[in-house]
Amino acid sequence: MTFPRPVFAGIALATAVLASTASGTSLVEATAAPPTLPLEIIDDVPLGGATTRFDYESYDADRHLLFIAHLGDSEVVVFNTQTSRVVGRVPNVSSVHGVLAIPQLGRVYATATGANEVVAIDIATLTVSARVPTGAYPDGMAYAPEEHKLYVSDKNGGTTTVVDVSSNRRISTISLGGEVGNAQYDPASKHVFLNDQTHRELVEVNPATDQIVGRVVLPEAKGNHGLLISAAQHLAFVACEDNARLIVVDLRLRRVVSSFAVGKDPDVLAYDDQLGLLYVAAESGVLSMFQVTDKTVSKVGDGFVGPNAHVVAIAPDTHRSYFPLKDAGGKTVLRVFKVAR
Repeated sequence: MTFPRPVFAGIALATAVLASTASGTSLVEATAAPPTLPLEIIDDVPLGGATTRFDYESYDADRHLLFIAHLGDSEVVVFNTQTSRVVGRVPNVSSVHGVLAIPQLGRVYATATGANEVVAIDIATLTVSARVPTGAYPDGMAYAPEEHKLYVSDKNGGTTTVVDVSSNRRISTISLGGEVGNAQYDPASKHVFLNDQTHRELVEVNPATDQIVGRVVLPEAKGNHGLLISAAQHLAFVACEDNARLIVVDLRLRRVVSSFAVGKDPDVLAYDDQLGLLYVAAESGVLSMFQVTDKTVSKVGDGFVGPNAHVVAIAPDTHRSYFPLKDAGGKTVLRVFKVAR
């Protein structure tokens, strides 16, 4: 799917950001400029709770449930995308950062950073079924289904904690040697990749042995934290929070093939594989979008989608995108967009 020209997202904003070129030039701030993205706003749905920080989201497509980490409230918010309402809350997940739904297990895992543990949540009952100790500051997670293992990135500990999901026990700790960013599983290689922010590297782990089997140097990276893998294109997308870059890694060649400018302080990435659209959400509220094909990655544009809109998730069945906002007019909301046709 290609977009010959950008269309307005339909939000009146006092301040926005002009689109940068696909070659990766710097973003230019402007006033009274509407965002130029192929998106249309659908709704702002109240999420409740205090106007505190949200973090990662994870979507269970089988059950149409979106799990949202309300970090500041130490709870996981459960949102039904079919009824567009909050259907549950899981409290006592201390300073929750990461969430990862694993539909085949009927479970959601959440990283309780305030307690240095990962919490297993039963989807049917929305109750905590296990708590597993991790390293310092657990954040992102990846699941390797063949080995039934969960990999937790211990950001400040410089490690990844390996959890056996059959028993919900910690079975290994892998040292990466630096500050750890997000983790992702690659179905093509059946390996797990993690960001080593200190050494500007993408680290490859074989879940069969829990050994590091490779490192990809990311020369342009500063704060390579966000990570997403497209198995079909054999590409890894790395968001660098300290220099506002998106780095594209060819996983067949194990090397960087391109990079682009994105919004200031990029964080969470999401990918609509049917439409080939990559979303890069930033702390600055700027969303950068890219068109991904078998051969190329090209920039669609940038636009301001909401204050502190650093988290995005996509429902593949509807192509809708979801941005939890901690303070939109004095309340928490889930801002929902659809792709403009």
